[in-house]
Amino acid sequence: MLLILAQSNESGLLTYFFQSNTAGQLIILALGVFSALAWTVMIGKAMELKQLYKLNMRFEKTLNETPSLLELASKKAFSNAIPYAALVKAATESYFRAVELDADQGNAVSHAENALQRAVANQSLNYERKMVLLASIVTGAPFMGLLGTVWGVMDAFGAIGLGSSASIASLAPGVSGALLTTVAGLLVAIPSVFGYNFLLSLTKKRVIEVENFASVVADRIELEDTASRRF
Repeated sequence: MLLILAQSNESGLLTYFFQSNTAGQLIILALGVFSALAWTVMIGKAMELKQLYKLNMRFEKTLNETPSLLELASKKAFSNAIPYAALVKAATESYFRAVELDADQGNAVSHAENALQRAVANQSLNYERKMVLLASIVTGAPFMGLLGTVWGVMDAFGAIGLGSSASIASLAPGVSGALLTTVAGLLVAIPSVFGYNFLLSLTKKRVIEVENFASVVADRIELEDTASRRF
């Protein structure tokens, strides 16, 4: 059925696809895979950021209702699946470890702050995960489409040069098939670039929120540490 449609005189994307050379068809199929991959990454990343935001807000609310962060940390194990909880876990574990090794607690707060910095860096990497893949698709898709077009036009003109006659009618099918790869590349790149820019700005916002929360945690640990040494 597809071959019959391609061999008919009706114009359409499927007809142009079968008029492309082998390299162009392979590039179009590859772009189709990249398009599916880009949409999967964009939708999955958006849902992931939304879920993490909800978990962080829920954890922050619980923490704000707690009089003592250090007391809560000594009684409860925090989950690394929640970014805010992972920060508190890293900071408090480092604090309690430093307290055990240093009786006067002088360096405990600085150890907790160092642990917070490392935890923030790790969370930033987690938030930016898969963004490189999406950026590669955004950058590479138009060039792949252009490659298919140039290759197809080269083949079309080469076939005309080897033939006995040259006309628009004999050149047009090969050129139209070649131009389809550029269209495919743009169809992949255009929605991907909008999605990438949106997710990049949202990721930066979430990373800043993590950094601000880490600063709040450091302040609470320092205040509670000072209060505990007074009594």
